[in-house]
Amino acid sequence: MTTTRTLQSIKDQFAPSDRMPVVFLGHGSPMNAIEDTPFSRAWTTLGQSLPQPKAILVVSAHWMTNGTTLVDVSKMPRTIHDFYGFPDALYQERYPAKGAPDLARDVATLLASHKSGVDDTWGLDHGAWTILKFLYPNADVPVFQVSIDMSRGLEWQLEIGQLLSDLRDRGVLILGSGNVVHNLRALRFGGKPQDFAIEFDTLFADKLAERDFDTLSNPLELGNLLYQAHPSVDHYLPALTIAGASDKRDDLTFMTDSIDLGSVSMRSFIFHPS
Repeated sequence: MTTTRTLQSIKDQFAPSDRMPVVFLGHGSPMNAIEDTPFSRAWTTLGQSLPQPKAILVVSAHWMTNGTTLVDVSKMPRTIHDFYGFPDALYQERYPAKGAPDLARDVATLLASHKSGVDDTWGLDHGAWTILKFLYPNADVPVFQVSIDMSRGLEWQLEIGQLLSDLRDRGVLILGSGNVVHNLRALRFGGKPQDFAIEFDTLFADKLAERDFDTLSNPLELGNLLYQAHPSVDHYLPALTIAGASDKRDDLTFMTDSIDLGSVSMRSFIFHPS
């Protein structure tokens, strides 16, 4: 009953639209926000080809919660500089987009079965604003974040994506931000990619293309390779959210499929209507 009311309130707020794509971007270093890199250029190009959404929902690796899935309902999300030791110019960056508090509250209700709640203190962490500034540089689209519950298994995030997928028909762009491989303990500055990084990145791409999401969300199937690629799965979970929000009608496109710094996959992908 709660979910039905939530979907109706979304329908009342946003008229039906062409089905939106769902996007996962490997965000990598915060320096991509202020440097001319292959990744920032690719994000700019992608932004020019994406439809203009009515709102953007971001699932970022950098908003982790424990025991709940929170939805940011702030009216003006603050720009969070959640990193240390970078140039002063990076800390001067701001992304002044408005929030979408009414829609965000609807989303919290939509996710009630997954221990959801609302929050008005978070804002936009660097997993969100460092890529949004290239996708939508005018900051003219309302945006809000949904957290990842680190106390749950991998399949939990697939289910979150499935619940969110109805938003695609209401003009909402669902954007995941993390990295398919993210092991900062194994960085190689200027060095070649680690073997495990290539292996996991390739496995992920193959299984995603096959829509074998059961394997991608099963730690037993992924084995020790998952731990090598992700000592903590925070950067992996948003990719599963986006997979869950896709369906068999979508085409899959990969972009920026390189390994950076030896052990950070910058692979990004888009599921878009055929």
